[in-house]
Amino acid sequence: MKYSDALADWLLRLGYDRCFFVGGGNIMHLIESISRRMPCNAVIHEVAAGIAAEYYNEASESGKALALVTAGPGITNIVTAIAGAYLESRELLVIGGQVKTSDLAHGNLRQRGIQEIDGVSIVSPVCKVAVSMRHCISFKDFRELVLRSRNGRKGPVFIEIPLDLQSKEYEDDSKNIVDVGLTPLRKASETEVERTISAIRQSKRPLFLIGGGLDRKISAGLRDDLISAGVPVATTWNGADRINADSPVFVGRPNTWGQRSANLVLQQADLLVAIGTRLGIQQTGFNWREFLPVGELIQVDIDPAELEKGHPKVAVPICADANDFFRRVLSKNLGNHSQWLSYTQDIRKIVPLIEDVNVTRPDYISPYLFVDQLSDLCRADDIVIPCSSGGAFTVVMQTFSQKLGQILITNKGLASMGYGLSAAIGAAVRYPDRRVILFEGDGGFAQNLQEIGTAKINDLNLKIFIFDDGGYASIRMTQKNYFYGHYVGCDKRTGLGLPDWESLFKAWSVPSLRLSSRGTNVSEFKHLFEANGVVVFIVSIDPDQTYFPKISSRLTASGEMVSNPLHRMSPELPPEILSRVGRYLS
Repeated sequence: MKYSDALADWLLRLGYDRCFFVGGGNIMHLIESISRRMPCNAVIHEVAAGIAAEYYNEASESGKALALVTAGPGITNIVTAIAGAYLESRELLVIGGQVKTSDLAHGNLRQRGIQEIDGVSIVSPVCKVAVSMRHCISFKDFRELVLRSRNGRKGPVFIEIPLDLQSKEYEDDSKNIVDVGLTPLRKASETEVERTISAIRQSKRPLFLIGGGLDRKISAGLRDDLISAGVPVATTWNGADRINADSPVFVGRPNTWGQRSANLVLQQADLLVAIGTRLGIQQTGFNWREFLPVGELIQVDIDPAELEKGHPKVAVPICADANDFFRRVLSKNLGNHSQWLSYTQDIRKIVPLIEDVNVTRPDYISPYLFVDQLSDLCRADDIVIPCSSGGAFTVVMQTFSQKLGQILITNKGLASMGYGLSAAIGAAVRYPDRRVILFEGDGGFAQNLQEIGTAKINDLNLKIFIFDDGGYASIRMTQKNYFYGHYVGCDKRTGLGLPDWESLFKAWSVPSLRLSSRGTNVSEFKHLFEANGVVVFIVSIDPDQTYFPKISSRLTASGEMVSNPLHRMSPELPPEILSRVGRYLS
C-alpha cells in the first residue's frame, strides 16, 4: 500500500476523525489518503487550520482533529497557531509536507527544493516534539510521536513528511501491534492529599482556584461535591466553564484583567489551593510579589517547572494529576467555612461586575451592558468563544455569566489578534448541532476575516459579534495614556485600513445587522440570533470607550514599569466601600 494510506489508517486508529487543511503540492498524497478516510475541511489560510484543530480538540470529549499543511509557506503560516496551542498546553498534531528527500539542502544551502524550508527548526521551540522523516517510520514509532501531544502536559507535535515518502510503497506493520493508552499521570500521595485537607480545615478563609488542567467532564461530576464542601471557588480564564456563574460557591474570575470582586476575594484568602493552573503572570499580576499577600499557596500542576519557577511563592508544590487530586480532596469533610463564603458573596454583591465609572457616549452601546444582557440570552448548550486580546476579550471575561453546560474557550497565552473566527469554526465543526457565539474586536477580526467564507461554505451555526470601535482600542488607549495621545496606526485616521463591514459580508452572502443605541431592530435581532447559519452582528462601540476596572501601571523616572497588586484595580474603591470588602487586607 501507499505510505500515505498507512498513515491515514493510523490516524483513524489513534482517534482522529477530522482534518483541517490548505492544499499544496507537497502534501498531495496525504490529502488524497486522509480525505478518503475522514472529513477534511479546507480553510483559506494555514493559521486557521491550526487554530480550528486546537479548538476542535479542546471542545471535544471524543474525536481528534489534525492540521495538514504544505511545505514552505504552509509551515510558516501556521506557526502562530502552534505557538498558541503550546502556551495554552493544548493538544495539536500538525503534519507538514516537505520536498522530496533528494531535493533537501541538509543545511548546506539556503534552499534546494522548491518551497523547501527547515520547518523543524522553525517550530521546535513551540512544540513538544518536532521531527522530519528521512524514511518511512513504523506505526509504533508514529504512535509514540503522536501521543506525545496528549501525554503529560499537552502541547503541539509537528511531523514533516517528504513528498517521495508519502507515495512510497509500504507494508503496513500495525495489525499485530496492541494499542496502548496514555502514560498515567503521577497521582498525589496520600500524605499530600491529607496535608491539603488538613490545611483547608484549619484555614479560616480558603479558596479553590480551578484552571484548565481540570477536565470538563470531571468538573461536571464534582459540582455537587463543590457545593457541599462550602469552600469558595474561583476560576482562571481557561477554567471558566468548569463551574456555572450562579453556583452558590462561585466567586468569579480573578486576573490581571479580571473581575475586581474576584481579585478582592483571592487577595484576602489565607489559603489558596490552585488546581490545574500554572499561575502565570496574567493570573498573579505583574506585581506577583503581592499576590496572595495574607495567605499561603498550595499549587497542583503536572509540570515541575511551573512549580519551581519562583513566581509566585508556593508554600506546598504538588506535582500531580489535578483531576485525581481534586476528586480525593472533595471526598472528605473540609470543615465549616460558611461565614467566609457568605463574606465572599457579600463582596460580589457590593462590587458589581459592571461599574458606573465607564463612559459610553449616547450614540454607542456599552460593551459591558451588552455582554451582560447577551449572556442572559445565551442558551445552556451554547459554545462561547471570546477572542484572545483587546477590549472585546476583556469585557467578555469580566462580564459574561457562564451557564451550566456551556463551553467557553479562549487562548490568552499568546494573545494574538485574529484568533476568534478560526477558533469558532473549529468548535462549530465539532458540534454542528450547537450554536457558537463569537466575540471579536474589529481590528482582530480584520486579521483573519477571509475565513468567513469557510464558515459560510460549511453552513456553520455561528453568531459573530464584532465590536466596531474603529480600530485597535487597546493600542489607542496605550498611546493615549503613556504617550499623550500620539496616535500611530490604531484607526482609520492614522492609516489603519478597516473595511465597511456591512458591505464586506455581502460578498459572502452572509446576513449582517448593525446594533447601536439608536434604531436597532430588536425583533430582527432576535430572529437572526435564533436562526441557523452564519450571522454577523456589528456592535457600535465608542472609540473612546473606557475599560475599567484595570490594574494600573506607571513609569518611574528610570523608565521601569511598576504595577499595582490585584486588589488595587483602578479606579480605587472609596475608603468606605473598601472597608466593607477588604477587611482582611493588610
